[in-house]
Amino acid sequence: MPVGNPSNHDGTVQGGPLKRELGERHIRLMALGACIGVGLFLGSAKAIEMAGPAIMLSYIIGGLAILVIMRALGEMAVHNPVAGSFSRYAQDYLGPLAGFLTGWNYWFLWLVTCVAEITAVAIYMGIWFPDVPRWIWALAALGSMGAVNLVAVKAFGEFEFWFALIKIVTIIAMVIGGIGVIAFGFGNDGVALGISNLWSNGGFMPNGVTGVLMSLQMVMFAYLGVEMIGLTAGEARNPQKTIPHAIGSVFWRILLFYVGALFVILSIYPWNGIGSAGSPFVMTFERLGIKTAAGIINFVVITAALSSCNGGIFSTGRMLYSLAQNRQAPAVFARTASNGVPRNALLLSIGALLLGVLANYLVPEKVFVWVTSIATFGAIWTWAMILLAQLKFRAGLSNAERDRLQFRMWLWPLSSYLALGFLILVVGLMAYFEDTRVALYVGPAFLVLLTALYYGLKLAPKGDEAGVVRTAS
Repeated sequence: MPVGNPSNHDGTVQGGPLKRELGERHIRLMALGACIGVGLFLGSAKAIEMAGPAIMLSYIIGGLAILVIMRALGEMAVHNPVAGSFSRYAQDYLGPLAGFLTGWNYWFLWLVTCVAEITAVAIYMGIWFPDVPRWIWALAALGSMGAVNLVAVKAFGEFEFWFALIKIVTIIAMVIGGIGVIAFGFGNDGVALGISNLWSNGGFMPNGVTGVLMSLQMVMFAYLGVEMIGLTAGEARNPQKTIPHAIGSVFWRILLFYVGALFVILSIYPWNGIGSAGSPFVMTFERLGIKTAAGIINFVVITAALSSCNGGIFSTGRMLYSLAQNRQAPAVFARTASNGVPRNALLLSIGALLLGVLANYLVPEKVFVWVTSIATFGAIWTWAMILLAQLKFRAGLSNAERDRLQFRMWLWPLSSYLALGFLILVVGLMAYFEDTRVALYVGPAFLVLLTALYYGLKLAPKGDEAGVVRTAS
């Protein structure tokens, strides 16, 4: 059992307190930025190739599932805003083993995701500096974002705010400019293009329903990270206000930034010519007469990757802090520095990410595919645990307690079960593709290893503690 800090009456370890320094504008922009990752800029061409114009349906379907998942998380986070979020809720409502698996799985998820992001930074910096070894850029990305997280949570929030703003402004500019091309002929000698490309090249759904289904596993990777909003609950100044506002508008952001951007791209260019002609975002800006489009998008993709890395380091640090608080990690990680940052937890995560820099040195051509598929499995596990915990949480409340909930899931429990069914479908699709099948070997094997460690280290609570479910608000 971890030692080093005294324990509370509920079995948690006392550490230094986190500071509530994340304001409403930070969390709103973080929520927005979490919906706009590298997956949109880098993965959209491959997804379009699978589904054609119907890829917009894939993003809407996946977005609806994410909306339900985030609503479930929001219900619990507003009721009990704590560090560790869904790991703590899994422990409270599904049992200590579920909390242990969810917390360490999420820590591992963000480690491999951050490796993907620093790899993306290295690849795209290589466009400007082809003679510099990739691992140097990966190390620079990790070092800079690690330093930001160690300074103070407010520094993290400020960087995420501006990183998100860059992505948002870029996509809004592209959507507005694209509508100008479609409706008024900007960049096309005044001849409006219209939207006939949405159905003129084999139809709106050229590869049928199968194409839409096959694109879903790529679409869901693009949404990875949106659940990070829940981890801010322990450091938000007013979680009862900011968390519902951030979560409540997730779906509309998805419609605007994903579906809106893809609508413009697919209206301007035939879907079957996009994958072979470079980035669809670069193509659209070039159509508007912006000669430096490739440089602009390169810069935006780098900031998007740095943003995700920044958020990933934040997430791993807070999750490890929460695990230590619950005596599921060494107590030293429950301590915070004078600035309220869980420094020890962050340093362990940053140190582990140095392996990603090493991977970029040893096997640079294989890193990105491996880690993105493994991260997708980890995200699906996390989302499933959120839904299962919320089902148990709501079922344990009396009618009067349910009526007092400030933020409630819609159509409970049907919506939760439908979202769980959707996640099972995505896992099946991952098994279908050889490239993503590796995740179904690594992910479950890691969970088996964690389970063996849980019982081998005798972390399971004894006696009455095993049946305690905390519902304190």
